Formats: sequence, structure tokens, C-alpha cells
Amino acid sequence: MSARTIFTRPARLAAIAPYLWMALFFLVPFLFVLKISLSQTAIAQPPYTPAFDVSEGWEALKAAFAAFSFDNFRLLVSDDLYVLSYLRSLMVAAISTSILLVIGYPIAYGMARLPQRWQSVAMMLVIVPFWTSFLIRIYAWINILQHDGLLNLVLLALHVVSAPVVWLSTDSAMYLGIVYSYLPFMILPLYATLSKMDPALLEAANDLGASPRQAFWRVTFPLSLPGVGAGALLCFIPIVGEFVIPDLLAGSNALMIGQTLWLEFFTNRDWPVASAIAIVLLLLLLAPLVLYDRLQRRQLEQA
Repeated sequence: MSARTIFTRPARLAAIAPYLWMALFFLVPFLFVLKISLSQTAIAQPPYTPAFDVSEGWEALKAAFAAFSFDNFRLLVSDDLYVLSYLRSLMVAAISTSILLVIGYPIAYGMARLPQRWQSVAMMLVIVPFWTSFLIRIYAWINILQHDGLLNLVLLALHVVSAPVVWLSTDSAMYLGIVYSYLPFMILPLYATLSKMDPALLEAANDLGASPRQAFWRVTFPLSLPGVGAGALLCFIPIVGEFVIPDLLAGSNALMIGQTLWLEFFTNRDWPVASAIAIVLLLLLLAPLVLYDRLQRRQLEQA
């Protein structure tokens, strides 16, 4: 066996491994969910029909394929409950991502401008609080925001309010929980981009007569756009499907799509409709991923 074969075989396996991983843990489960979404609800175990039984032969499989329908997807379009859930999820994700960008960009910018020995300390300060369990941190916000919680006690002690304010079970509490939970996902990509920026570019802008504000908007911000895009995607995509934070902190007057999916799957036991919701949600989230990939390739081609 030649040395070239020895070294190229592990390289080939390393190149194939991600595709095998995606096929096993994404494509195969996706096909199962797609199959259930094209089925009909039934009082059975599993609670849908048809269910494949390979032992019954090819004719049974053909009959099962013939029984598939798009009724569940038609239901999602015709029922306002599902349409409004999708729209609310997209709106909440867009607003939350905008707030995260407004808060996270100055923090990442300040971290990138710190002396080298302090940048790792700042990084740890961002990450360490999130080593605690996600659910425990959300329940902590419930204790802070409840009627006799810490926030109202502080506001009453400072005479900012004369009576306890209703914070819990509101959209404000939901946005607060989302921004708190996803802030590191915005800060870290921005910091990674800003810390690699060459300071000589800003010095050149200053030498050419640009003010600090002009240098930021014409040099720093355009060069940080890849980090902005990565941070926005890392926040926007999981927020669209968020379930825990809206369920614990927001009111029940308007549901996000993650809550609707949970109700269909566990409460109504309607697996086909829940699977259809998941398929449509996945298709919605593919759009920003494809757009970001095209923008990245365009920037690489221009470079």
C-alpha cells in the first residue's frame, strides 16, 4: 500500500463523515416526519394511518403510498390559528433579533477593543452565566418578574411605582427572556469578526480625514457584516421555533408556532398535523439560510 493511499483514505473518510452524519440524523428523521405529515389521524398506536409494514409485501406498500394526501398542509393554510402562529413567530423572532443586535454589537465592539489579556476575561463573563441550566434560568426570571418578585420590590423601594406592575405573562417578559437567553449567540460571532479586523484600516481612514463616526460606518460596520449575518441567523432560526420561553413567560392569548406544535403533538395527539407544522417551519427557516449562503458566496467572489 502506497503512502499516498494511506494519507488520502482518512482524508476521504473525513470528507464523507459530515454527509453521513447529516443523512443519518437529519435526512432520515426528516423523511419519517414527512411521511407522517402525509398520513391521516387515527385512534391507534401509532396515531396515524397508513403505517408501513414491510412484511405485508409490495402491494401493501403501494396501497400505503396511495393513501397519502396533502390534507394536513391544506389545513395549515386554511386555519387562521396556524397562519397567525407562523406570523407571530416570525414577528417575535425579527423583533428579538433586532434587539439582540442593538445590545450585542456594542458589547462585542467593546470586547474587541480591550487589551488582549482582558479579552479572554470578557469572553468568560459572557459565557459563564450560561453554563447554568436553561430551564433554571427561565424559572429564575419567573421569580424576578412575578407580582411580589424582586423587580417589583426594588421598584417599590425606590418609589418608581406606587403599586406592583404586571410583568409576568406579557410579551415584554417574553422578549426579556429571549434576549437574555440568546445574547451570547449574537455577541460571539460579532466578537470573532471584530477582533480579526486590522487596526491599520481605521488608522488609514483617520489619515484620510474621516471622523471616528465616519470610520465606523464606512470601515468597521461593513467589514463586520459577516458577523452580523451569522449572529442574526444563530438567533433568528431557534427563536422562530422557541417553545419554553413563550410558554413560561408570555401570555396565552397568542401562541407561537412551537407552542402550537406542542399542543397538536401532546395534547390533541394529532401527529400528522404536528408533522406538517414542523415541515412548513423547516421550509420557512431554509429561506434565510439560503439567502445568507448566497451573500457569503458573493462576498467571497468579490474578494
